Amino acid sequence: MTADEYLNGILLRERVDNGPLSPVRAVQSILMPTITAWANRFLLNVHPSGSFMKGTAVLSGTDIDLFISLSPDTAETLQQIHDTLFTKLTQAGYSPKRQNVSLNINVGRISVDLVPAKRQNNFTLDHSLYKHKTGGWMKTNVATHIQTVISGGRQAETRLLKLWRNQKGIDFPSFYLELVVIKALMGNFDPSIERRTQAVFRYLQDSFESARFVDPANTNNILSDDLQTICRKLQKRI
Repeated sequence: MTADEYLNGILLRERVDNGPLSPVRAVQSILMPTITAWANRFLLNVHPSGSFMKGTAVLSGTDIDLFISLSPDTAETLQQIHDTLFTKLTQAGYSPKRQNVSLNINVGRISVDLVPAKRQNNFTLDHSLYKHKTGGWMKTNVATHIQTVISGGRQAETRLLKLWRNQKGIDFPSFYLELVVIKALMGNFDPSIERRTQAVFRYLQDSFESARFVDPANTNNILSDDLQTICRKLQKRI
């Protein structure tokens, strides 16, 4: 078995069905009564986002992000939105865990990150998110994130890097990692997935520390601000 055959076998084994009939999508239907009761008339929509929609999810870390869009007329502050959703999920029998911009729960065997956000106005898809770690907020645009990763076309290599990240227990945010893989392989058309993946590891070792990454949906959100912490962990594991 060649290295390419081995890696492609892993990708096949770790494939996540993100089609319209995917079992993971059923989670949204299960949670909708709770979400609707919590949001009341201010709910605009709920839709999958994150790795599931970008094609970069891996089966051994099966999860789904549900982006909850609330009306600009929502009276509560971003922190109150976060806190009241936490309370509602607890009352519904779940055990929510606070993450930076999301609340994580388990629905059966599926890990679900609920991302509540307030739409900034009726003329844009930009949303405001509460940042639990700092008590501040940030602007984001989920559609921009999804399109950026899809158009980057590096889903296979990203999935392999996510498996490595998960195996090594490195706290490397998914969207940041997705952008790093796209950058590392820019202009790389090598037909071998082994060599392309090796190229990403060389980039992490040689160039990552000096690179600056900016959120394409918000130029004020500098993803590489977390660089020092990530680099220390990478140096021990590459």
